[in-house]
Amino acid sequence: MAEIISLKEIRTLLKHIDVTAAMKEGFIQYSNGLTVVPPVGELLFEDPPGDVHIKYGYVKNDPYYVIKIASGFYENSKLGLPSSNGMMLLFNQQTGKPVAVLLDEGFLTDIRTAAAGALVAKYFAPKKLKAIGIIGTGIQARLQLQYLQEHTPCKTVWVWGRSPENILRFKDELKNDFTIHSADTPAEVALNCNLIVTTTPSEAPLLFAKDIQVGTHITAVGSDTSDKQELEAALLGKADLVIADSIPQSGSRGEVFQAVKAGAIQTGNVIELGTALQDKALQRSNDQQITIADLTGVAVQDIMITKAVYDQLKK
Repeated sequence: MAEIISLKEIRTLLKHIDVTAAMKEGFIQYSNGLTVVPPVGELLFEDPPGDVHIKYGYVKNDPYYVIKIASGFYENSKLGLPSSNGMMLLFNQQTGKPVAVLLDEGFLTDIRTAAAGALVAKYFAPKKLKAIGIIGTGIQARLQLQYLQEHTPCKTVWVWGRSPENILRFKDELKNDFTIHSADTPAEVALNCNLIVTTTPSEAPLLFAKDIQVGTHITAVGSDTSDKQELEAALLGKADLVIADSIPQSGSRGEVFQAVKAGAIQTGNVIELGTALQDKALQRSNDQQITIADLTGVAVQDIMITKAVYDQLKK
């Protein structure tokens, strides 16, 4: 019978896992062709608005395969509920037998996304940071900032969100660890920061090419469907380096998808993250470059974090 692992257990196990290192290994295996990751399964809802992603796959010659179900229903706050939910399912790769059900309620998706953001910043953010900019005020906004501290320990933060109440809550939750300034617009964030993370489900651009300073790095994590977009297409055209966690996946979703569709860039100019991690020549080389990482979320991240939690449980 499959083991049931609760969210409480998962939180405890994660304290002993280097998730960022696991993400790096997974992205490299993915770009090197050592994984099987089919296209994303997706359910989109209109009333109320929401989306469900089914991501699944395996690492070749590995003991397991993983199926992840993750949802985002963005009006849940009106009901006093978190916007994210879901679970991870771990199976034996040789027999198909269920091994474990991780009732993470979307937490592992949030963590692996934040860890990917930290990994990207390590290799693409400028070495001298003026401030970190956060677009959005939700769970992912907070986690991105916290995980960034591993490699980019900057304490000055500018945050923008649509709700003044949510901005105040964000500041209150993090005030003991950071100096946080409120921005009236995303452009004000760009004016004051050279590392920006966008974390919203916006379907219209929030950051524009004219607002971005030379030397800025942007990690975009909110645009994970064909309808979402946080960055103006021309902004990707302005960048010196454009990184995608998955080039095949960026053909149907994310900032790269939007920019290619608009004719601002060509797919051939985009570098896959796992490839760039193995070649210093494909990483940031100076603090004058504008760099953008488009993270739409790849099943290999779910595979790696699920395996890591289960292996830690077995220890």
